[in-house]
Amino acid sequence: MNVLVLEDDELVAELLETVIASAYNGAVVDKFDRLEDAHIGSQKKTYSLVVTDWNLPDGSGLDLVRNLRGRDRKLPIVMVSGRSDRESVIRAAHYGISGYITKPFSVEMVHKRLAALIEPDNDLSATQGPDLQALLKASLESVIQLPGDQEPADVLALIDRADSLSPAELAERWREQTALVTRLLDVANSSSFRRTGEPVESLKDAITLMGVSMALDQALALSLDVGRRIQSPELVQRARGYQEQAAVVGREAQRIAMTLKKNPAMFQKAGLLSRVGELAVLSVINQYVSKGGEADPGIIDAALKTWSQDYGNHLKIQWRIPLDLREMIGAVHFLPKDCVRMDRLVMRAAALISGGQGETEECQVLMQRLGVNVVGHTEE
Repeated sequence: MNVLVLEDDELVAELLETVIASAYNGAVVDKFDRLEDAHIGSQKKTYSLVVTDWNLPDGSGLDLVRNLRGRDRKLPIVMVSGRSDRESVIRAAHYGISGYITKPFSVEMVHKRLAALIEPDNDLSATQGPDLQALLKASLESVIQLPGDQEPADVLALIDRADSLSPAELAERWREQTALVTRLLDVANSSSFRRTGEPVESLKDAITLMGVSMALDQALALSLDVGRRIQSPELVQRARGYQEQAAVVGREAQRIAMTLKKNPAMFQKAGLLSRVGELAVLSVINQYVSKGGEADPGIIDAALKTWSQDYGNHLKIQWRIPLDLREMIGAVHFLPKDCVRMDRLVMRAAALISGGQGETEECQVLMQRLGVNVVGHTEE
C-alpha cells in the first residue's frame, strides 16, 4: 500500500513513517514537507492513506484534504496538528477527515488509530497463495524494517524516566540491537544531511541530534510492529544466528582496533551492520508466511542467496551510510587482494576469526599486514 505523509518537521515525519511501517507491513511511505509537492505527488500516485499536518510553509494541509476529498470520498485522511482547540477540530472535521491527532502525540495511540483505519491485506484468495519472489521484489521499494525483539513494556519504562537518561546511556543499552540502531541512524542522517551535509556515524550522535524523547518514541514505534516479529521457529533460528554472527564480528573488530589503538566505534558498527541484508530478507519471508505462504529450509536458502546482497545494498543507500562504512561492511564478506586500507583489513580479519578461520593462511597474512602478532579469540 502507498501512504502519503505531509509534514514539514522532518523528525516527526520520520517517526510517523516508523509508526506507519509498524502498522502496515510493506507500506511505501512518500514524505513531503511542502503542500505544493504533496499536491503533485497525489496526482501521480494512488494512495491508501494520507497523514497531513495543518500548518505548512506554503499553505494549509486542509487544502490537500479538500483536493483529495473532491476525488475520493472514502480515502482515509488523518490530520496531525499542534492545534488542539475545539474550533480547529470542528473545522477540520467539516473537510471530511477520518481522524484528528494532536501534537505532541502518543506513539501507541497513533499506531492504534492508524491500524484501525485500514483492514489487513486480504487480497490473497484461498486458491492462490502469496508469491514470495514478487513480495521480495516489491519490498525492495517499501520501508524496510529489520526483525527485532524490543518489548513495548521495556521502552515504556525508559520513557517514564526519559528526563534522567542521556544519549550515551541509551547508546550503550541499544548498541547491539541492529534493527533499532539502523533506524535511528537512518532518521538522524536524514535530518543531518539536510542541515549540514555531514553524515551521523555513531548511535550516540544520532540520539543526541534527535533528542532522547524522539529516540525513545522511535524505539516504541518499532516495538509495536508485532508483524515484524518473526514467528516461524526456522526463521527465528536463522535471524538469531545472523544477529549473533554480526555481533561477534563487531566485538572482534573492536578488539583488533583497540590493539591497533584505533577508535573501535566504527569497527563495531560495521560488524553489527554486516548481516542486514539477510535479516531484511528473513523479515520479508516472515510477511510471506503470515500471508499463508510456506517456507521450507530450501526456499529460505534460495531467497537468502538470491536477495541478501540486493537488500543489503538497498538498505545502505536508504540509510545514507557513508561510503567508507559501506566498504568496511563489504570487507566482512569479500576483500580484494590488492586492498591496503587498514580498516578493511581489520573487518575481514574479524570476520575470519569470528567464523573460526583464525588459523587459515588468509587470516594469518591479514594479521601480519596489520602488525598484530597474536590472533585473539571470540567471546563465547
